Amino acid sequence: MRILMAGASGFLGTRLAGRLTADGHRVVRLVRRPPRGTDEVRWDPSSAHLDPAAVAEADAIINLAGAGVGDKRWNDTYRALIRSSRVDSTTTLAVTIAGLPADDRPKVLLNASAVGWYGNTGDRPVEEDAPAGNGFLADVARVWEAATRPAEDAGVRVVRLRTGLPLHRDGGLLKPQLLPFRLGIAGRLGSGRQWVPWIAMTDWLGALRFLLDGADIAGAVNVVGPHPVTNAEFTRQLAAAVHRPAVIPIPALALKVALGGFATEALTSARVLPGVLSRAGFTWRHPDLAGALHAALTD
Repeated sequence: MRILMAGASGFLGTRLAGRLTADGHRVVRLVRRPPRGTDEVRWDPSSAHLDPAAVAEADAIINLAGAGVGDKRWNDTYRALIRSSRVDSTTTLAVTIAGLPADDRPKVLLNASAVGWYGNTGDRPVEEDAPAGNGFLADVARVWEAATRPAEDAGVRVVRLRTGLPLHRDGGLLKPQLLPFRLGIAGRLGSGRQWVPWIAMTDWLGALRFLLDGADIAGAVNVVGPHPVTNAEFTRQLAAAVHRPAVIPIPALALKVALGGFATEALTSARVLPGVLSRAGFTWRHPDLAGALHAALTD
């Protein structure tokens, strides 16, 4: 397939583009700078600029664009960027798709979302039919997912990827934690009772390839592992994986001082289950955390 991808230079997008290319697909990247070759197309989602011809040539579109939620300390300006970077890119793609003649529209839009949709679930397990929760990231996810509606209304299969926390040593949840864990100066966050919706990187990549081909799957999909764990258990298993103790808990107050507004989200419990993927027959290579951590640190 010819796949048009937004967010292809990010932590997840780089790996997905490489995997899809290795599978024999042609990946064309949406970029905000002048293109450097025929595999790039310039766009500007902040001004809703995108050449419809680039979309019409695509068999599928994957949108992973969005400012990193944990990249900077949150203030009002960065909160606005987190929201606009997601909603603007999604709106630009969905509206452009809807404006094309029916025969020119791509067959599928895989659009990023996040398990932040559910807010704080406490100990309650949730699947895709659960309503949106409360909090900043839940509000962002609500408008982010709603922005796909023009493409959906135009008859295109839309999959909203409620991704958890992909595990890989080079980014995401693991990268900032590895040094303190290896130094033996890490521990649980706050009470440690909050649930962590992790997924092995290999399985995240596999799930997106599965959904790209899954013609009967549409709507929200929780892209997470089948066995979420509490932060205390995650801490114990990561410490075991790096062969170090993890006995220095980080109090909630210290997190709030260090992270500002993001601390609330870091302490949120999200016991999210992959109902759609499970029922569709997707097979996880690393369904348990120990195997996922080993793969994350060695692959």
